[in-house]
Amino acid sequence: MTMSEMMEGRGAKLLARTPRHVAIIMDGNGRWAAKRMLPRFEGHRRGVEALRRTVRAAGDLGIAYLTLYSFSSENWSRPKPEVDDLMGLLKRFVRNDLAELHAGNVRVRIIGEREGLDAEVAGLLAEAEDLTRANTGLTLVVAFNYGSRQEIAAAARRLAQAVAEGRLQAAEITPERLSASLDTADIPDPDLVIRTSGEQRLSNFLLWQAAYAEFVFLPILWPDFDRSVLEAALAEYAGRERRFGGLEAGRTRQGTHG
Repeated sequence: MTMSEMMEGRGAKLLARTPRHVAIIMDGNGRWAAKRMLPRFEGHRRGVEALRRTVRAAGDLGIAYLTLYSFSSENWSRPKPEVDDLMGLLKRFVRNDLAELHAGNVRVRIIGEREGLDAEVAGLLAEAEDLTRANTGLTLVVAFNYGSRQEIAAAARRLAQAVAEGRLQAAEITPERLSASLDTADIPDPDLVIRTSGEQRLSNFLLWQAAYAEFVFLPILWPDFDRSVLEAALAEYAGRERRFGGLEAGRTRQGTHG
């Protein structure tokens, strides 16, 4: 077998096992800037460039859903100048990139709390969703002002209200019904969660949805993330066996766990 044939075979295997939904915790902008003695804003700006590269690569690689943790509900506690910089980058990204995303058949979805957002930011997020609603290519899910515990609590409140009003019996609250009450109700659970910067935690991101996801933690800082890094993470995913609490192929139940 020639090297070319081996590469084609590897590529076919990866394509066959491409995760439907990839979620990414984009971490390390500030550290990237600090290592280069640059202002944090420059790290965030380069992070937006990495975001653009990643969206294009995800579409090319056949990923159907890409969720990006862009701004958590806890990020408001950062210094106001940094928050203002981040909001400015978000506004510029939507204004500058929305047309390209729409032309590329990308559908934009926003998850997270909308109440209390700056009117301009809220309007731009709604515009991105409305413009791309009918698109059928990659679904880009942007987690903005998002916190998973808050999301789960809000879903629980909605179900409790339905029980209080007699529209639902408590015994009818199942994992499936709770899933249907989350922001991600019409989005499949992530198959693969990637976090950059070397940190190994979820940071209040998709806690419910990632119950059976595979995790890849990368030492690379987010501004350096590119297609080759994404492909390496997909290759690692392709080499794993997902059991969803069941058994490995060929193993018996005796003496096995998880």
